[in-house]
Amino acid sequence: MSEDLYCLKNLGKTSVQWLKAAGVHSSSDLRRLGAVQAYLAVKARGFRATKVLLFAIEGALLDVNWRALPHARKAALLEQLESATQREAKNKVQ
Repeated sequence: MSEDLYCLKNLGKTSVQWLKAAGVHSSSDLRRLGAVQAYLAVKARGFRATKVLLFAIEGALLDVNWRALPHARKAALLEQLESATQREAKNKVQ
């Protein structure tokens, strides 16, 4: 199952292990969640992932090297991440 994650660009052994630990076992799981939610799932498991993982996941979904993602796309991902993080924090308070 996880072997197909290894076939995606940008995802190496550690990234795949983190994704699996977060419940993402296949490329279809990854596509269903999207980059931001997959990244948040990894972070929720306590892994010390950086924003590069977020960009790597997005690149994997688009089949491009994460360094080739346009600046505007990276900025949009960071905005989505910020919004999702704020929503999570708000839900914890309620």
